[in-house]
Amino acid sequence: MGPQIACDVVPAFQTSPGMRDILPPDSARWRRFVDVFAGIVGPAGYGLVIPPLLEDAGVFQRVGEATEVVTKQMYRFTDLGGRDVALRPELTASICRAFAEHRPAVPWKVWCAGPQFRYEKPQRGRLRQFEQVDVEVLGVDDPHVDVEVIALGWRFFQALGLRRVELALNTLGQPDDRRRYVEALRDHFEAHLDALTEEGRQTLTRNPLRVLDSKRSGDADVIAAAPAMTDHLSDAAADHFATVRAGVDALGIPYRIEPRLVRGLDYYLRTTFEYLGGTLDSAQNALGGGGRYDGLVEALGGPATPGVGFAVGVDRTLIACDDEGVFSTPAVGVDVFVVDTTGGAEALVITEELRQAGRSADRAFDGRSMKSQMKAADRSGADVAVIIGPDELAAETAVVRPLRVHGDGTPDQAVVPRAKLVHHLIQHHSLRSPAPLASEDE
Repeated sequence: MGPQIACDVVPAFQTSPGMRDILPPDSARWRRFVDVFAGIVGPAGYGLVIPPLLEDAGVFQRVGEATEVVTKQMYRFTDLGGRDVALRPELTASICRAFAEHRPAVPWKVWCAGPQFRYEKPQRGRLRQFEQVDVEVLGVDDPHVDVEVIALGWRFFQALGLRRVELALNTLGQPDDRRRYVEALRDHFEAHLDALTEEGRQTLTRNPLRVLDSKRSGDADVIAAAPAMTDHLSDAAADHFATVRAGVDALGIPYRIEPRLVRGLDYYLRTTFEYLGGTLDSAQNALGGGGRYDGLVEALGGPATPGVGFAVGVDRTLIACDDEGVFSTPAVGVDVFVVDTTGGAEALVITEELRQAGRSADRAFDGRSMKSQMKAADRSGADVAVIIGPDELAAETAVVRPLRVHGDGTPDQAVVPRAKLVHHLIQHHSLRSPAPLASEDE
């Protein structure tokens, strides 16, 4: 019998608040989530980019000095080389920094996936380390690329099986439009200062646009009476937004205009949008979103470059999937479990032969008993057990024992010549083929 691990020992270390371990089988669901996303955006010409988790803190200061992401939530510190650095709180600024540094040919269409870090109060669907998937297009000013990006997100949610998702759409206009709108908002909120919450008044001093993003009930009436961005648009911005709306209409994607939608970061201009989960609480129902950020690359030291993109949060989207009963955790298991009571060397060879043949296989270790190994075979999820005992080893045979009832003509237990074992398993048992990275029908 192998070594036993005590289950009642209190660990010396545990994860920090807002962080967590993602263990099997849940981790398989996370990987499949990214695979489905890759299967949507890859065929549209988007290539994978992998930016670093750690950046110069100045990269994210360009997100907006008035945003809580920068002022309160960023994991920022001085490294051993004396550099002012930060853990990545969002992906777009990192992608724009990479573009400014490497100057790839445009249009640059990329996607990425990975963790972000924000020091905020942990709650359902919002943690301090959180995963996102993301697409960005740099170097294209055409409003039809806005439509393409929006459609990719919509198709992704459909591929997950979600049906209660709503698209909210808005525009923040050109830079001059936005400046005029900010002043109009400032005048409005200052005229109703006593009606704002204390937090709302503090936000107003930093950026009037951020007040619109408030979910506090005490600010709701003043926000509802605020002027709309659509009343401050230049002709060029209005034409851009009209083309975006016409494109979304042409693709048959339902949406609603949300004139208070400003998103949580300061770099957005023109098109902004969010995907809202219909099963989630309204204060935390954004599954993802994005928009245009023309000027961000230039702020990071690159050439003037238009950009548009979006990010989707993995945690909150999986909660929405659970609520709708779709995109369940995939079944995990292996094709074959090898039970070897002759010392384990034969199991070592058989599992390797099966893996080389493209099939999944596992085995027990530590010289466990037949009973213990058969229990492990059942827990593994395998459809078939291959049993090697002293008699089989001497006769150069193996026992093939089905572990699941399929009703598909799967043969009963059989004794198979050892030399023909792998061929027999592939021919006579419905072993799973290696899974593709992303299936087209997902």
